[in-house]
Amino acid sequence: MKKGLRFLTVALPLLLAACAPAPAVRMKGDAGQLAAQQSREQSLAQADHWVMQGRLGVSSGKDGGSGSFSWTQNGDQYEFVLRGPAISGADFRLSGGPDGALLEGLKSGPIRGPDAEALMRKALGWEVPLRDLRAWVLGLRADSGPADVSFGDNKLPSLLLQDGWAVEYREWDTSRQPALPTKVYASKSPYKVKLSIESWQFQ
Repeated sequence: MKKGLRFLTVALPLLLAACAPAPAVRMKGDAGQLAAQQSREQSLAQADHWVMQGRLGVSSGKDGGSGSFSWTQNGDQYEFVLRGPAISGADFRLSGGPDGALLEGLKSGPIRGPDAEALMRKALGWEVPLRDLRAWVLGLRADSGPADVSFGDNKLPSLLLQDGWAVEYREWDTSRQPALPTKVYASKSPYKVKLSIESWQFQ
C-alpha cells in the first residue's frame, strides 16, 4: 500500500471522528436545578402574549417540508404562518383559539375544525403537538401530563420527555432572564419537528 493511501486509511476515520458533534450533556437534575426550572416555569407561566419568528422543519418519515414561520400568541388566540419554497411554494396560515381552528393556504381552499392538531394531520399529514409545543418552545413542561427533564452543563433543560415526545434543547439565549430556547427539536417516531428560533418579542 502506498504511503499516501495508507495515511488516508488511518487518518480519515480520525478526521471524521474529530468533525462529529460532541454528544449533548444530559444529567438528571439535582434539587437546585429542579428548583431553578420550577422558578423559570413560574416566571413564564403567564407569558401568553408573544411573537416568535424563525425556521421550521417537519417530517413524517416519508414526507416533509421546511420554511420560515411566525407564531403570534395572544392569550388563547394564536396565528401560525408558515412560508417557504420547500413546501411547494405554498404559504399556510393556521389560526384559532378555544372555539376552533382555521387552516388557510390549501389548494382545495380553507378548512375549519374544532382541533388545530387534527386539521394539520388531515390536511398535511403532519403530526405536530401544537398544544404541548406552546409550552415546550418556552422551555417549559406542558400541563398535559407527567414529564421527565434532563439538564445540560448550562444547568438548563437539555432533554424533555413528555406525551411520548422527546424534546431536545440544542441552544439557548442566556442573555434573557429567564433564558429562552433558540433551537428546539421534538420527535416521536416517525415524526420530527425542528424549530430554529431567530427572534422573540413579548408584549
